[in-house]
Amino acid sequence: MAAFLRARRERLDPRDFGLPSRRQARRTSGLRREEVAELAGVSVDYVVRLEQGRGLRPSANVVEALARALRLTPDERAYLFNLARQRPRDADEPATVAAPPLARLVADLSPLPAMLMNHRYDILAWNGEMARLLLDFDTLPPAQRNAMWLCLMRPEMREVYVDRERVVREGIAHLRTAWAAHPEDRALTDLITEFTTHDEDFARLWSERDIKVNGRGRKVMRHPDIGVIAVQFEVLMPLQDPDQQLVIYRAADDESWSALDRLRAR
Repeated sequence: MAAFLRARRERLDPRDFGLPSRRQARRTSGLRREEVAELAGVSVDYVVRLEQGRGLRPSANVVEALARALRLTPDERAYLFNLARQRPRDADEPATVAAPPLARLVADLSPLPAMLMNHRYDILAWNGEMARLLLDFDTLPPAQRNAMWLCLMRPEMREVYVDRERVVREGIAHLRTAWAAHPEDRALTDLITEFTTHDEDFARLWSERDIKVNGRGRKVMRHPDIGVIAVQFEVLMPLQDPDQQLVIYRAADDESWSALDRLRAR
């Protein structure tokens, strides 16, 4: 960490900060330690001790301040947090619109049902196969395009999952993990409050405080046209857009493959 902080300080141009270059007065390139300390709101002695590797472990707030002062890129910022053994606060707003390359990928995954969600379970993009399997999302107001909201609040969706309690329990465990990771996300907090207030099953399961991120599994579903179908699901998180989760369904057995083929033919 000491070497990284020194290297990033020395690569900065004082003129980018409105500081006189004073090349002759500077023994090294880049900003001085006292300038970084002022920008980060810490003492010069603290910066010196960090750069000398004298056993300090800066807090998350100090790491964030240093990242801003040194104008680190998102990847560099994450690296500094890892070096400091701290957990970064989310710098970006939660994704509410699908990244265009991911939206195209969802479409290209046909004939496999696929959709894109954020950490709240908001459905950001979907292909035709997923809409035919679950629901025509185009007919819904944007506020209702949320997988958990549909499962809990939309009457016809309450009977879709054969093992509904397990599906809801796993969804709640994911939401609790997301809630802890995104304490600044007021919309997520409001959504959880709505579910707790209006759905007894959610309130009961939420109080159990289960924690789980389920990226792979099996669901058995009832479809009004093709009957019971079993799917295997996979959740993938793109490196470039980690708040967007790609969900892909595959038929879990031969009968389900045939049922999906019939659904596509319709």
